Parts: sequence; C-alpha cells; structure tokens
Amino acid sequence: MKGSNAIEGIRTSDERLSSLMDRSVEPVGPDEAEIAGYRDALELIHENHSSMKITEETILELHRILMSHTAEGGGAYKKTDNVIVAVDGSGRRYVHFRPLSAKETPEAMEQIVLAYIDAEQNGVEPLLLIPCFILDFLSIHPFTDGNGRMSRLLTLLLLYRHGLDIGRYISVEERIDRTKSRYYASLSESSRDWAEGKNDYMPFTSYCLDVILSCYRSLDRCFATISGKKATKNNRVEAAVMSSLFPISKRDILSMLPDVSQTTVEACLHRMVESGLIEKIGGNRNARYRRKH
Repeated sequence: MKGSNAIEGIRTSDERLSSLMDRSVEPVGPDEAEIAGYRDALELIHENHSSMKITEETILELHRILMSHTAEGGGAYKKTDNVIVAVDGSGRRYVHFRPLSAKETPEAMEQIVLAYIDAEQNGVEPLLLIPCFILDFLSIHPFTDGNGRMSRLLTLLLLYRHGLDIGRYISVEERIDRTKSRYYASLSESSRDWAEGKNDYMPFTSYCLDVILSCYRSLDRCFATISGKKATKNNRVEAAVMSSLFPISKRDILSMLPDVSQTTVEACLHRMVESGLIEKIGGNRNARYRRKH
C-alpha cells in the first residue's frame, strides 16, 4: 500500500500510515485522504476478489472507493482530456504522452474489457494477458485522477482472479516503487504508437513478469519456515498468519497447509490471540486474523 501511493508522490509518516490502516485515526489532508481510499479499495479486493468480475462496473466502483475520501470524488470517466507530464533532467515539464480523449474513453474502456474477456475465454496465458490489459488501461488513462493507483489495484485483482495470490503476502506495489525507473521506461516504450495499434507490449510485459517473479522469490524466502522439515505444525501456522499482509481466514490457512488439521489451526490461532501476537476480526465463519502492529 505504501509503495503504490509513494509512486505517485502521496506520502505520510509510517506511524500515521499504520494508524490509517487499522482505522484508529481519520485521514488529515489530501495525501491521507488518497491513502484512506486506496486502503478501502485494497481491502475490498483482498476480501471479495472471488466475486469481482472484470467489468466496467467493477472498475468504476473501485475508482469510486479509491477517491471516496477526496473532495473530487470518483466513479466516473474523465470529462476533459488529460495528458501525461514528465520532467526532464533540467527540471522542465513536458508532455510525455497523450492518452485518448474524454470522448473516446467510454468506447475504449468497453473494448478493452471485451477484449480481455475474449482472450481469457480463449485460454490466453494470464501472465501475458494481465500486463496487456494494464497497458491498455494506462494508455487510455480513463480517469481525471488515480489512474496509476487504479492500474495497480487492477493488477492485484487480476492476479487473484487467476489464482495468483502473491499480493496477500508480498507487496507487488512496493516492488514496483523500488524499480519505478524501469517501470516508467517500459511503460513509455510499450505505449509508443498505442493509439495507432502499432505498439509493442513486450517491454512492459517483461517488466511485469520480472516483478511477479521477484515477489514469488521473496515469498519463498519468507515461507522457508513453513516448508522446512524441522518446523512444527504450530510454527507453520504462526508463519502463515504473521507473513500475511492482510487479515487471513482459517480457511486460507487450511488451504495453504493441507497436512495440518483444523483442530491444530484453531488451537494455534486461539493461543496467538491470547498471547497478543494477533487479533481476531469478525466472528464465526467470517473471522479473520492479522498480526498486531
């Protein structure tokens, strides 16, 4: 979460960010309003991705939530044309890219969603399809504000939709923030001649695949305890909960650790709650667990 906002220059202190994440404070100022909206949209995806289809309605609703704490609001395509501005080495601003006009945007969004659905139904490899969809989205730049953060929310949702839940444990956004010079370079290269249908998706696709691979390698290191032969079943349950970036359910843990019984998972979760390591959110079937800050 911190990384995606940082890419756009949206920042607050680590202490305030932690408090905003657990909703113990209200956002103050425009940056924190943007962060709070991203938090809400991110939580929606983590908790409801299985029921969120890739439609224009889903995209508009995510944008509405993303911008819900700002004065401008969201949930509608841009009404006026926009441009992508960059800064050169001497500090001068220049027009880097001209997205589609506001007039062309609704039809273009309809077309990229239909193209995505068609490609998905025809068995196109998701790891190739996702970067192409995101590049198309960014080339359209359908909203007045929030396009970059929306692209990363949609990336997370698309990964989830195809069974790639890396975003639950490793922040894909943080990895992009660390390599943002390459992110922007690959985006620029792949978006060249996009409006004429002559662009090359490969540079951006290659970048995205490298980011995802890097995240999975980090996950392997984080989960070394879980897969280690010397780790007890309790150790592995604890590692699963403590490594999760977002609240995790008992069902999630059982799915990750098929050789661990439900009784063992429940006992370990109870012990971790009692010791103050984690906290329980919700009750009964909807209960989730997260590490305490």
